[in-house]
Amino acid sequence: MPIKYVPFIPEPVEGQAVLGNFNRILRYKGADEVSMTLQRGMPLYEMEKQETVGENADGNMVIRGECISACAYLKERGIQVDLVYIDPPFASGADYAKQVYIRRNPKVAEVIAQAEQELDIDDLKSFEEKMYGDVWDKEKYLNWMYENLMAIKSVMSETASIYVHLDYHIGHYVKILLDEIFGEDNFRNEIIWKRATAHSDAEFYGNNFDCIYFYTKSFCDYTFNTVYTDYDEEYAARFRRLDPDGRKWDDRDLSAKGLQGGGYSYEYKGCSSLWRCPIETMKRLDEEGRLYFTKNGGIRRKLYLDELPGMPVQSMWTDINPVNSQAIEKVDYATQKPATLLERIISASSNKGMLVADFFGGSGVTAAVANKLGRRFIHCDIGVNSIQITRDRLKADGAEFDVLEIKDGVQLYRNPVQTMDKIKSLIPGLREEPSLDSFWAGAISDSKLGTIPVYVPNLMDSSSKLLDTVLINRVIHQAIPDLDASVRKVIVYYIDITSEEEIRKFIAEDDSTTVEIELRDLKTVLDDVVIGDYAEFHTEQTSEGFFSGYTVTVDRFISDRVLGKIMDFNNKSRLNAKKAFRPIEVSEDGLELIEFLSLDCTARDGEWRSDCEIKIDKLGYVIRNGQKTKEFWDGKITADKKPLRLKIRNICGDETIWGM
Repeated sequence: MPIKYVPFIPEPVEGQAVLGNFNRILRYKGADEVSMTLQRGMPLYEMEKQETVGENADGNMVIRGECISACAYLKERGIQVDLVYIDPPFASGADYAKQVYIRRNPKVAEVIAQAEQELDIDDLKSFEEKMYGDVWDKEKYLNWMYENLMAIKSVMSETASIYVHLDYHIGHYVKILLDEIFGEDNFRNEIIWKRATAHSDAEFYGNNFDCIYFYTKSFCDYTFNTVYTDYDEEYAARFRRLDPDGRKWDDRDLSAKGLQGGGYSYEYKGCSSLWRCPIETMKRLDEEGRLYFTKNGGIRRKLYLDELPGMPVQSMWTDINPVNSQAIEKVDYATQKPATLLERIISASSNKGMLVADFFGGSGVTAAVANKLGRRFIHCDIGVNSIQITRDRLKADGAEFDVLEIKDGVQLYRNPVQTMDKIKSLIPGLREEPSLDSFWAGAISDSKLGTIPVYVPNLMDSSSKLLDTVLINRVIHQAIPDLDASVRKVIVYYIDITSEEEIRKFIAEDDSTTVEIELRDLKTVLDDVVIGDYAEFHTEQTSEGFFSGYTVTVDRFISDRVLGKIMDFNNKSRLNAKKAFRPIEVSEDGLELIEFLSLDCTARDGEWRSDCEIKIDKLGYVIRNGQKTKEFWDGKITADKKPLRLKIRNICGDETIWGM
């Protein structure tokens, strides 16, 4: 349960309605339900520090959890952000997967290294793991976005800006929500980003752009720095003259004739005129070689192309390419955006030292660019894959930050989509029931009660994860009336609940249905999903050459969950194979299932301190403490001091810690 609820908006003055200043413009089914959530407030949960990287004097944060809960934490601590960029789900109906690569076994890698063979990407064995599904009911999506945008606004400073990145699927609806929340007068731009080249769609025009909506919290008091891009070819062609060193220039008038305010009248090198600058400046320009003496005896100033800032960026962005498969910055994250896109946004709408936040942080590009540009940052995402990728790239960049986790039940599962796919097998007796609508996950058969519909919350949707009076009201007055008259009981699962006593009282006092409503905690089911990996390892005190310290050798590693994924992949691929199928095989020691290792030499418990770490990239090369190498992993990790704990991350992202 939440510790408390934090108001979305400031406490009203006496006699003022809490939501009196919010009038819904966009009308749709369920639009009024969100007002009950706003009246309740944002749920504030305990926040647990998982790891500290560096000293982190600036208070940078990488938060695993949902946007609304993160905002509740920030608001409770009085933290205000100066710039928000979010790239939320687009309600596109697409599923997004992570490509999981089997690493080279250290013993095999040694043989390859000795033979000096080049690693062939086609030889890498991999499979896909679905990370999340962007599949939404439009009305639910709009309520979810409204609640998230209200939470974000509550932690924005009065001079802050927000950029919301969407596409054609839902952007036009969200634009209206943004008008409602931030005010139409605070709309600054709709930015069009051409993210792809032409499509050959046969039946309609190709969709090759995203839209980014730029709003400010205040009408006139906000940060905006003009950013520039290269001049187009037509403008650059004007600079056709060249200095001996190859610098391009064009000439500009130095006379002040016709200008208001007059000028300076004098003769310079036989040319008399009313000049724009005093004679001292004229002499300096001449000494610097910046004067152009015309054939007619006139004097003009040289304007060098390489000294001009460029063309002020307009709202049509066609000069930023998406992250392609060969890009150096690519981190194998499905919706990764290019760093240059965020560099433009962060440079324009923030200054050094300001706080930049991304509440749907994905691949961590916002945090990485903010750190590079001297801003403070907050990265937030519900997915453990996002947190791990961001943590690793920030560590490699030398950033300092805390890794935090919101204790709201989310930590019980690493992959919400896969858990949702497994729920039917995890809940005893749950089966498909075609006669039920999509609100119900299925039904359980009972010899006395007959068919019992079962509701299971969507683990990716914060509005359904928390059982409150809004949700139970929907169950009683919308879902149950649509059921067959023979239904006598329903089961409602929840991840979190506002107050079980409050919900049961609400059910008891509502006499509109005789159907029994049983409440069940889904966390008791999800406990079975979290299975730790197994590892055998030994530690030696070693002294070789310049190194003197400790070496931890991993002798064996077993991950039942990853092995299960590989088995599923092999079985499906074998059935669908059109030619001889080579299954993914794992060695007896299982070391190729390891992606990351870290040693804590500081503490035996509490927050993690990574005193040394190794990451094995998909080609099998070692990234040691953030530094890329051309070494293959040898199954070991070393530390100067005696290690107290070992952390291993498998290739699917599960992390397990062992004491030593």
